[in-house]
Amino acid sequence: MTVQNAPIQLHYWPTPNGYKITIFLEEANVPYEVHYVNIGKGDQFKPEFLKISPNNRMPAIVDPEGPGGEPISVFESGAILQYLGRKFGKFYPQEERARVEVEQWLYWQVGGLGPMAGQAHHFRLYAKEKIPYAIERYTNECNRLYGVMNKRLADREFLAGEYSIADMACVGWIRSHEGQGQDLNDFPHLKRWYETLMARPAVQRGIAVGQEMRKPMTDDEKKILFNQKAQ
Repeated sequence: MTVQNAPIQLHYWPTPNGYKITIFLEEANVPYEVHYVNIGKGDQFKPEFLKISPNNRMPAIVDPEGPGGEPISVFESGAILQYLGRKFGKFYPQEERARVEVEQWLYWQVGGLGPMAGQAHHFRLYAKEKIPYAIERYTNECNRLYGVMNKRLADREFLAGEYSIADMACVGWIRSHEGQGQDLNDFPHLKRWYETLMARPAVQRGIAVGQEMRKPMTDDEKKILFNQKAQ
């Protein structure tokens, strides 16, 4: 079992993507230090952050005890979960069939649930102009994805069999179901899974990180977050 002596340096803001990493670190009992990246204030564009996250997105980590004992930085939440899962041998199985099961649902979240839920949030809650087509499009796609997840969970406790990084990747997005226009009562198996995860103390601790810093976004902060172009 890998022992972490120097804390993982986590660059983070309390969002569904950020929660993925705090949940893993809490579940695996790995020491970490949080560096808040206030995405409404533009911290994601600071040169020192771009060195470790060139896509100017959090979360990102720096592991002082990377491969060969040398520091390594990792950006993109899915890649971070895989790195941590491999390093600590937890929540990411080594056996190939079991690992493929986890990876399928991890990539499903990264490529589907997260982006579609994010667009639903944007057009339902943040867009100044309420565009019916966009609201319907992304609300319906979230509904479809919830249905996929509900069907998957009909005959198993967790997405990939055992509790894994795939579940950690999804739970923060399901937590925001109301903002996506979804009612968990329409998806009983998903609701059971969600309540099971939210009852885990480590999940609760992970989601609690930085909640006191969350505030309604100002118009200026929305401009910073939503009007980005190539620099």
